[in-house]
Amino acid sequence: MGSGEPNPAGKKKKYLKAALYVGDLDPDVTEDMLYKKFRPAGPLRFTRICRDPVTRSPLGYGYVNFRFPADAEWALNTMNFDLINGKPFRLMWSQPDDRLRKSGIGNIFIKNLDKSIDNRALFYLFSAFGSILSCKVVCDDNGSKGYAYVHFDSLAAANRAIWHMNGVRLHNRQVYVGRFKFPEERAAEVRTRDRATFTNVFVKNFGDDMDDDKLKELFSEYGPTESVKVIRDASGKSKGFGFVRYETHEAAQKAVLDLHGKSIDGKVLYVGRAQKKIERLAELRRRFERLRLKEKTRPPGVPIYIKNLDETIDDEKLKEEFSSFGSISRAKVMVEVEQGKGFGVVCFSSFEEATKAVDEMNGRIVGSKPLQVTLGQARRRW
Repeated sequence: MGSGEPNPAGKKKKYLKAALYVGDLDPDVTEDMLYKKFRPAGPLRFTRICRDPVTRSPLGYGYVNFRFPADAEWALNTMNFDLINGKPFRLMWSQPDDRLRKSGIGNIFIKNLDKSIDNRALFYLFSAFGSILSCKVVCDDNGSKGYAYVHFDSLAAANRAIWHMNGVRLHNRQVYVGRFKFPEERAAEVRTRDRATFTNVFVKNFGDDMDDDKLKELFSEYGPTESVKVIRDASGKSKGFGFVRYETHEAAQKAVLDLHGKSIDGKVLYVGRAQKKIERLAELRRRFERLRLKEKTRPPGVPIYIKNLDETIDDEKLKEEFSSFGSISRAKVMVEVEQGKGFGVVCFSSFEEATKAVDEMNGRIVGSKPLQVTLGQARRRW
């Protein structure tokens, strides 16, 4: 290609640099409202609010595509954290290639933040150390949860931020600033550390007649306990599992070694170290990924995904609950490690059947819990 010829690849890159991500949007914000908000910054190609593919409900973010990169840059530098519909929004460059985000390079984690520190304040605090790709204080309905993430465009900028900000007092609170770690990495660290120090024991697969006193009698043989609890449902019925916390690690370890696999009233006990929440979530992700890979080899069908399943639901019960909506090729319950909080997948033969099941079963109480049912993506053989 001669030097005087246009470069299509370069043109595409230029176009992508004119696109901004707009986050933390109020649910009532529309494409037209975005257009009116950003049009003064320069000519626009289009605006888009991202929506759930099934319910069409807004997801709280969207995109603004400018005609010229300079206008997009001006908007990013001057309009970030402005209000739209009474709520401040976050701006950052659109990243069609998510490899940098998924790599974790340049990403840092901040905790013990004062609740008064919002996205705007965090951005200006950390922008001194380098160019920020994204900046987010994690919030719930009550406001800031006290931790946040900042993603820089380089590892060097992230390291500068960690070096200068870790241990600094902000609003009279000493903050922790460190390298972002993926859940699997944090779970592995917790697992390694906890195996040598754990005092909390998880036990399951005992009969309905097991209560706190009987469980304490069984486990107190191995050392003094701080607490013993059989977990029960809303009606007071045992869920078949519980926890025993010992005063010492040695007592807990001895109980696990001696009682795991022991038969009590005809049932074989499972006794093990009680996992932390982050470990259970990491295991759940691994199981879900294995299930997803297996799904690729399954016959064609339209899957729906069900969360918040009651612990009493197994494969047969799941299939029975959904069989009235059409022909089911597969129904499978996946159980989260230890806690018994499960999710499952049901495959229907047609999109119409799956959609009807989602419409009628989402929110329905099965057992003692309201189901969360969403539509998956149909697989086809070509």
